[in-house]
Amino acid sequence: MGFLATIFNQVLYRPLLNALVLIYTYIPVADLGIAIIILTVLIKLIFYPLGTKSIKSQRALSALQPKIKEIQEKYKHDKEQQTKEMLKIYKEENISPFAGCLPSLIQLPVLIAMYRVFWSGLGPEQLSQLYNFVPSPGEINSLFLGFLDLTKSTSFQGAYLWQNIVLVLLVGITQFLQLKLLSPKTQRKKSSGFADQLQKQMTFFMPILIVVILWNLPSALALYILTTSLFTIFQQYIIVKRNNSNKKQLC
Repeated sequence: MGFLATIFNQVLYRPLLNALVLIYTYIPVADLGIAIIILTVLIKLIFYPLGTKSIKSQRALSALQPKIKEIQEKYKHDKEQQTKEMLKIYKEENISPFAGCLPSLIQLPVLIAMYRVFWSGLGPEQLSQLYNFVPSPGEINSLFLGFLDLTKSTSFQGAYLWQNIVLVLLVGITQFLQLKLLSPKTQRKKSSGFADQLQKQMTFFMPILIVVILWNLPSALALYILTTSLFTIFQQYIIVKRNNSNKKQLC
């Protein structure tokens, strides 16, 4: 475990910490929030191809749900044949059922590293891990736009901070929109199927769960997730628009 922790620290945590401090040092305004947004966008750009692949795979799998439901109903008493038919569809459509999850799993360590950066803070102990070419900014201004303290959680010392509450709620809203936009329009119609009902419940449940988790965490993490969600929504919009344009050209 000590070896893995060292690898994680040197490969992910320390580079991200240095990148954040470097951005903070050289941007015109000493604002930790702006530095977080810039770093998040850079991370998303690096993972853009993986994100695109994940979005396309998830949308393709959602579009296949009606066919999958037909197979499950037709072969409900023959699980072996059901599996064969489902694999046949995946092969015909050139889709892997795990393709949508793999890019997210690859990006998970980055999310954990960013969590550690924000949770550990940017005090003297953390700044001692800066590379030689990264100048130490000394004391870091943790206020975003001059009024939102990113080091505090929403329930800091029991005194609810409305700015932090708004930020966390915005995360929940964008997560809901992200999940809603991920499924094709054909999947948004009313359906009594168990899978459809479960997917519908998850669309509402996951944003609420994320809000609950972020409630007692530093608001810097909420800003990171908010920026990630907005970027992903924009990426989804580009992919859907491009696919619609290609369909019109084929017609």
